[in-house]
Amino acid sequence: MNRVAVVSAGPLTTLQDAGRAGLAHLGVPPSGAFDRNAFALGNHLVGNAPHAAALEATLVAPTLRFAEAAVVAVTGARTALAHGEPIEVTAGATLELGPCRDGVRAYIAVYGGFDAEPVLGSRSHDLLTGLGPPPLRDGDELVVGDAAGEPTPPPPVRMSDVLRIAPGPRDDWFEPEALDILTGTTWRVANASNRVGLRLEGPPLPRLERGELLSEGVVTGALQVPPSGRPILLGPDHPTTGGYPILAVVLHDDVPLAAQLGPGAPVRFALGRGQHSSLGES
Repeated sequence: MNRVAVVSAGPLTTLQDAGRAGLAHLGVPPSGAFDRNAFALGNHLVGNAPHAAALEATLVAPTLRFAEAAVVAVTGARTALAHGEPIEVTAGATLELGPCRDGVRAYIAVYGGFDAEPVLGSRSHDLLTGLGPPPLRDGDELVVGDAAGEPTPPPPVRMSDVLRIAPGPRDDWFEPEALDILTGTTWRVANASNRVGLRLEGPPLPRLERGELLSEGVVTGALQVPPSGRPILLGPDHPTTGGYPILAVVLHDDVPLAAQLGPGAPVRFALGRGQHSSLGES
């Protein structure tokens, strides 16, 4: 059994797989890899089944020591290791991956996948509820599993600095110009952002309806607007219900682009066509 020592965990490195779809009625967030495209590519490169668990590192990737030889791949944000290709690691080797570049989330896949006790059918850690294996700490030990199988071709990756949106279920709660402000502004990602949601800095979006909204179901990619008027883009660890009105929803295909936006990063929105973000969550 191949074991991997965590020499340095980085600020936030978690185990993620395809997540916990279909449990929103129980109040369980979908979780799973934020950048689904990078996650899928990593498993494809090392020859894993598409559900195999990988590491998701934020801002700084971990330093790992492999007890036995392994095949790994790093996708998403770039690190010190060759990007987007399978790499053979010799027994006893230490991988010092370092800071993330060209994005904020790197994915480390290993042939066989990382093993851990599933919780509600997933090995993903959920920041909101604490479900799943805890974030990595210095000195932890990971186990490589047996999730090798028939890899599936990764989805095509769309490269853009603009996230496509569809009008949300509560766009009638806003002044008519709110959608124009949303799409005409270059927003900035606030420091207080994580897998639960990206808080965006910019002009307030004017509300038309001033009453309170009863909590209702929300999805990954929803743009909730709190009383400040500045939207929050919900990530994979979002609450399953919310009481802030949703002006728009980022299309499913573009959510992985949002995953790589770090503090201070610019982001723009445009009305577009594509798969709705709620598919696979209910």
